[in-house]
Amino acid sequence: MAQTIKTAAHIGPSPLGSKPFVSKWSSRYRGATVQDLEPPAALSLNPSDPISLALISAFERDYTHLTIVDSETRALLGYIAIPVLQAQLDAGQVKPGDPLSAAMARFERKGKKYKVITMATPLEELEEFFEGGAGQKQEFAVVTDEDRRFVLGVATRSDLEEFVKRRPA
Repeated sequence: MAQTIKTAAHIGPSPLGSKPFVSKWSSRYRGATVQDLEPPAALSLNPSDPISLALISAFERDYTHLTIVDSETRALLGYIAIPVLQAQLDAGQVKPGDPLSAAMARFERKGKKYKVITMATPLEELEEFFEGGAGQKQEFAVVTDEDRRFVLGVATRSDLEEFVKRRPA
């Protein structure tokens, strides 16, 4: 007869690092995936769009991060973190009429391997991603299809924390 071992944390090999990742909330995930977070659809803008459009769009939807895609190929180029953008505006580094390209954080394409986060990604892997399994802590994850052709949504660290709060231990 098989024996069941119950642990409060997920311990296992990490595809992102050399040390096994220990999830602090594994008992609450119970097989849940990113899809269970019900991330809102991504709002993707173009680098040529004005900063004011990003601010209005984020405010209307209560988004903290917006993805930036190429206007022709729809390839993911980078993102805008609204709190950072607001700080740049307050400091006079950018103006509302400036293009998003002046303020966006660009993804490095060469020499960097990104962790693919899909709707089917287990929440333990998402937590590991947020906690720095990819080298540094992250505040959000761009959710794509398996082939990374389409941006489906954005999941944030606070989305994961809210999910855990709503789920009994």
